[in-house]
Amino acid sequence: MENQLENKTILVAGAGGLLGSSLVPAIMAQGGKVIAVDIDAAAMIERLKRTGTDTDSELLVTGSLDVTDETSVKDFFENADQIDGAVNACYPRNKTYGAHFFDVTQDSFNENLTLHLGSSFLFTQQCAAFFKRRQQPFSLVNIASIYGVVAPKFDVYDNTPMTMPVEYAAIKSAILHLNKYTVAYVNDSRFRINCVSPGGIFDHQPEPFLAAYKSNTHGAGMLDVKEIEGAILFLLSEQSRYVTGQNIIVDDGFSL
Repeated sequence: MENQLENKTILVAGAGGLLGSSLVPAIMAQGGKVIAVDIDAAAMIERLKRTGTDTDSELLVTGSLDVTDETSVKDFFENADQIDGAVNACYPRNKTYGAHFFDVTQDSFNENLTLHLGSSFLFTQQCAAFFKRRQQPFSLVNIASIYGVVAPKFDVYDNTPMTMPVEYAAIKSAILHLNKYTVAYVNDSRFRINCVSPGGIFDHQPEPFLAAYKSNTHGAGMLDVKEIEGAILFLLSEQSRYVTGQNIIVDDGFSL
């Protein structure tokens, strides 16, 4: 449906990333105003320009936000005016993230949980606090993953240096339940949180991985990032007014 986000202001955190930078123009195309934030605002704006986004549009406001900094996040929401919905597309991680299971240290594991899950909790908490102050409808979309729902298919990583990080599985599965906890705690149908759990998103991964991954889908293989947008736009819109605490899996059957 056209302009399903008209007169809505949507906060996109992590708008300089692969998903965030794709989502910003998609929301604008639906008539929504976007507050696009990332830890490096200048790099975010450059990436948005590369995606063809009109960064001078009256529908776009840009800024800097470090979702791992409690003071910054609280200050941001306390000083915010109108926000009708938010998408947390941030992916904070440390330099040793992505190591194979037996090479992951406890300190590194804990640090990545703090960075990613901790910031997801903080962002979710402050969205809820914003709603409690404003008492206006609010829809938050957090990004989980199929690997927060099912065990990894490790064979798709054969013949590559890649693996499915154990931290990722722990974080994404926890985010799914964090959503349910928070909406149950707030207990107001005007405040909704849902998740979208993408399958693999194409980002120039090695060919052996792409082929193995595709063999586990119904034919699409790795998805273009734009294929994830529809589910997020739906959850931000009035079309999903009473959908809350749910998880939409977009993976062309990979997790079946």
